[in-house]
Amino acid sequence: MAKVAFIGLGVMGYPMAGHLRVKGGHEVTVYNRTGAKAQAWAAQFGGHAVATPREAALGQDMVFACVGNDDDLRQVTVGADGAFAGMAKGAIFVDHTTASADVARELHAAATAAGFGFIDAPVSGGQAGAENGVLTVMCGGDAAVYAKAEPVIAAFARACRLMGPSGAGQLTKMVNQICIGGLVQALSEGVHFAQKAGLDVEAVIEVISKGAAQSWQMENRYRTMNEGKFDFGFAVDWMRKDLSICLEEARRNGAQLPVTALVDQFYAEVQKLGGGRWDTSSLLARLK
Repeated sequence: MAKVAFIGLGVMGYPMAGHLRVKGGHEVTVYNRTGAKAQAWAAQFGGHAVATPREAALGQDMVFACVGNDDDLRQVTVGADGAFAGMAKGAIFVDHTTASADVARELHAAATAAGFGFIDAPVSGGQAGAENGVLTVMCGGDAAVYAKAEPVIAAFARACRLMGPSGAGQLTKMVNQICIGGLVQALSEGVHFAQKAGLDVEAVIEVISKGAAQSWQMENRYRTMNEGKFDFGFAVDWMRKDLSICLEEARRNGAQLPVTALVDQFYAEVQKLGGGRWDTSSLLARLK
């Protein structure tokens, strides 16, 4: 059993912290910007809720975070009362935020200078993956630090891998989001075409999902898409945040992402339809 903290109890962090307590058997302290949510988590799982990230980090072997973006991450790490001020030498900070590779490298350098470890470890699997403890975790950082963190991460992961040095986890998550964007747009067009052609969408998917067109998105999203329901998973607002990170990194490294750029524009149209909080499969809505 380790002493750990979790910072950020959103739709992902809340169940992830729960798995650390229940499945991992660790002693867990939590911090959330809205204190009432931290208190509710502590009451449900038997952990401790504190008032600042710094207080959460005090005396911990490992500190986890899952917040919104680069600025949120800096605030809870190196900001006033940030966790880095409470980290002990030899401890490890594991960041599950989907953020830029730049901020990962920046915080890794700060942590190294202060004598503790930092792993960038964005996740894939969505809210359901977090709740069921079956997330995929892609990590960047030092091998020795990762080796210590991986057994603890296992409480909420079905797959976890070190992808390379600091920032490599975030770069891998960018590849994940690039692939998802193109897949969802293609699935949206396919369902839309089937509807316009007067086909039985259920029957179409039943057949083509057994062949080369099969994907997680097809298996898990086609039915709700066909029904025009878009409140099942990762929100458009967050996807646009992620795609902006991908496109910015591509401008830096010279990668050509024409489909990703186009899908990002399509998501902007969904936002204009009032669908910022719809899930990413709502690309179908703009076709109608």
